[in-house]
Amino acid sequence: MRYSWDVDAPEHVDPSVTTRWESLTAGGSGRRYAERFAQLAAAGIDVHGEAAFCHALVPAGSRILDAGCGTGRVAIRLAELGHRCVGVDVDASMLGVARDRSAAVRWVLADLAALDAPVAFGSPERAGIPPATDGPFDLIVAAGNVIALLAPGTEAAVLHGLARRLAPGGLLVAGFGLDAAHLPLPAAPFGLRDYDGWCAAAGLTLDRRCATWQGTPFGPRETGNDHPDHPDRDDYDDRDDRDDGPGDTPGYAVSVHRA
Repeated sequence: MRYSWDVDAPEHVDPSVTTRWESLTAGGSGRRYAERFAQLAAAGIDVHGEAAFCHALVPAGSRILDAGCGTGRVAIRLAELGHRCVGVDVDASMLGVARDRSAAVRWVLADLAALDAPVAFGSPERAGIPPATDGPFDLIVAAGNVIALLAPGTEAAVLHGLARRLAPGGLLVAGFGLDAAHLPLPAAPFGLRDYDGWCAAAGLTLDRRCATWQGTPFGPRETGNDHPDHPDRDDYDDRDDRDDGPGDTPGYAVSVHRA
């Protein structure tokens, strides 16, 4: 099935709310972003780690939402692997690239913080049609620091909205940096304890956590500190109270939470 680009629902985007991503890029980075990954691929670097990670978690033909899809790299690869994909992003320049690259994915221009807002479609024949982002989805992926680049203060609401779109037993997969070295920000806006708390409040439970999209195990020190009841917990001081050397804490986390 071939899809169009849903740009006729401006109610999905609140111009009064600025995401950290928009503050960094001014909403015009689509072509540059795509070129960067094209160069990596040309150099022989695998740029499909996120898609491969997600593909291994769900059955063939699963319904997947790429939340903060950018130029569509992850969603397009997942569609090539046989999944039914919807990609949503607030950046029109990124979605423009995605639309040009593939018609096999449904592209939706929307702010993740406004997905639950009522939508009044512009044409009478579309009135009452549920938005493509409504789900339910077997898996929702938020790669590329999407959660860390949301508008400050919207994280809990976004995660609640994403959790609501998961099918029973569905998975929310999110990857983001935990320090400045893994983020386009001077410091991490929140920690894993915050993130897990927001997920728990949305009815999600932690299924697994990795340090990379290739499945590198997350360090036992961090697992113990952030999850006191985890079976791998050891007797370490709280992360915030330690003076650890470089490399002691993974700078990136891929978290899988289950509905």
